[in-house]
Parts: sequence; C-alpha cells; structure tokens
Amino acid sequence: MPDIDNALIIRLLDLAGIGVFALSGALMAVRLRQTLVTAAFFALVTGVGGGSVRDLLIGAPVFWVHDSAIAAMCIAIALIVWITPERWWPGHLLEWADAVGLAGYAVFGTAKALAWGVPPVPALMMGVITGCVGGTIRDILAGVPSIIMRPEIYVTAAALASGLYLVLLWLGLGTAVAAIIGACAGFILRGAAIRWSLGLPVYKAPPESG
Repeated sequence: MPDIDNALIIRLLDLAGIGVFALSGALMAVRLRQTLVTAAFFALVTGVGGGSVRDLLIGAPVFWVHDSAIAAMCIAIALIVWITPERWWPGHLLEWADAVGLAGYAVFGTAKALAWGVPPVPALMMGVITGCVGGTIRDILAGVPSIIMRPEIYVTAAALASGLYLVLLWLGLGTAVAAIIGACAGFILRGAAIRWSLGLPVYKAPPESG
C-alpha cells in the first residue's frame, strides 16, 4: 500500500504541474487575444516544456510523446479557457496557477530524475528545470519579460521545493510525505513573493575608483 500511495502522490503532482502550467499558457494566449489554435499551442508548450527538457537531459523518453492523454488534457484546458467568459479568470490567476505548477512540477522532476539514477544535486537541478522552463517558454512566446529575468522570487521557490524534498527523503520520510511538504513549501514561498512582491537583491556594480 505505501508504494501505491507514493506512486499516486507523485503522479498527481505531475498532472497538477502539467495542468496548471497549461492553464497559465492558455490564459496568456487569451489575454493577448489570440486564436484557439494559438491558445492550445501555448497550453501544450507551457505544460510540457519543462518536463520535455528534463527527459532529454536525463536520457528518458519524452513523457508526453508516449502518453496521448497529456496533450489531450492541455488542449482541453485551452478550449475551456477560450470559450468561457473572461471574468471567470481573475487577473492574478495566471500567477497563482504558475505557482502551483512550479512547486508541484519541481518536486516531480526531482523524483523522476532520482528514479532514473541521477545523483541528488543534479536531480535538484532537474527539478528546477522542470518547474521553470515551461513558464519561461510561455513568456518568450508571448513577448513579455521572462519571470526568471526579474528579481522576484521564482527559481528560488522551485529550488526550495526540490531541495526540501531531497532533504526529507534523506531524513527517512516517505516519498509521499516528502513530496507534499516540499511542494507546499515551494508554493508558499512563491505565493508570498506574489502577495508581497518579494525579490532577491540584484547586482550593483561597485563605484568606479579615481
């Protein structure tokens, strides 16, 4: 039973990450007044972008190519967003959906990398890549400044989710418990950054001498 529960939790984190990233991509497209085809494309590349890069790096089959339900889910989410009234999707929903995807997908990416024999530190990086790349692709396609190019806390939240998951596994907690706690911690940090505009210090060039 514990193995089944662990597998279920990890799978749910995977689907949650894909789904909410697809939602954020579709929302971006409709706010730019794009067509349904463009919204579906945004949903797909945002939903699977990070996981695709991760799978290529760890030598795994690209997950959504072998699971037709993933692409179907992304397109269905885009269709729902495109045909529903805009008032159903409040202004900050894109950021909050992205926060959920970031945290859940970061943990899942780390778990998958570990399962493929990747050592812990590179596995943490795979979690960060899984959580951050989809949103970055979305922003680039939309022609807006990418979140990773702003001081607002984003990559740090993904690293917290992945790193805490690894630490809790090392301490002997079960996979499911470690995954839930790690994802919640990453979401809370990213949510705090959204709520209070928290950011990291930016580089300041030292004053020129003489």
